[in-house]
Amino acid sequence: MKILTTVKKVVDVELNIKVNDGAIVEEGLQYVINAWDESAVEAAVQMKENHGAETTLVSVGGGDNTDVIRRCYAMGIENGIHIEDPALDKADSSIFAKVLQKVYEAGNYDLVITGKQAQDTDSGHTGILLAEYLGLPCVSNVIGIEVIDEQHISVSRAGDSGTEIVELSLPAVVTVDVSINEPRLPQMRGIMMAKKKKIEEMDLAALGTSPDEVGAGAPKSEIIEFMESEKRKGGQKFEGDAAEITAKVVQLLADEAKVL
Repeated sequence: MKILTTVKKVVDVELNIKVNDGAIVEEGLQYVINAWDESAVEAAVQMKENHGAETTLVSVGGGDNTDVIRRCYAMGIENGIHIEDPALDKADSSIFAKVLQKVYEAGNYDLVITGKQAQDTDSGHTGILLAEYLGLPCVSNVIGIEVIDEQHISVSRAGDSGTEIVELSLPAVVTVDVSINEPRLPQMRGIMMAKKKKIEEMDLAALGTSPDEVGAGAPKSEIIEFMESEKRKGGQKFEGDAAEITAKVVQLLADEAKVL
């Protein structure tokens, strides 16, 4: 079984992100593997260990995406593809899906495992669009994968009314939730070996496509500006007799909060 996994490099949302004139301030930012994608990588590595699957990772973005790929190597991924092209600087989910479609078609994969969403945009579109472009069955929000045989898998997904079990014929696409597993921490030996492994570097031409073919000149969505969330206002502290405090609170709830 050949598995293709996708990874996106994102801003570490645990840090204090600043916005100025509708744009994120780049100074001091740190980037990490998207949490949902890291769980997808762990799922692929577990299938390699338990079922002998061949694993390939693809990441689209700038030159420092190679650091992300090498971390995934250290986790156990065997092959890495890095796609970097200036035409993809403003790519949206649809464009990324078109690029991944070309990667899939060149590799003859049996299963694509992607993260359910990215922690920077939270759109959750890319994996599902990829399945649509490929004409493959897709299950989203997956929390468990079981291999039945070389042509079939069974997946558990978090549905609206509980856990749903779906059997899939391969090839197929699944998008996984972070609850599917706990990604491993790479060991030092794996980190050192990952530094020596080859990464296949490609642009759109090397992939056998063009900016026009993947729609890079006409993205279907665009981020217009970023805005800081409203800061929470300080609360009020009341002291005194319980009856007086209760009367004040009720009055404020009625006059200011408008909840009574």
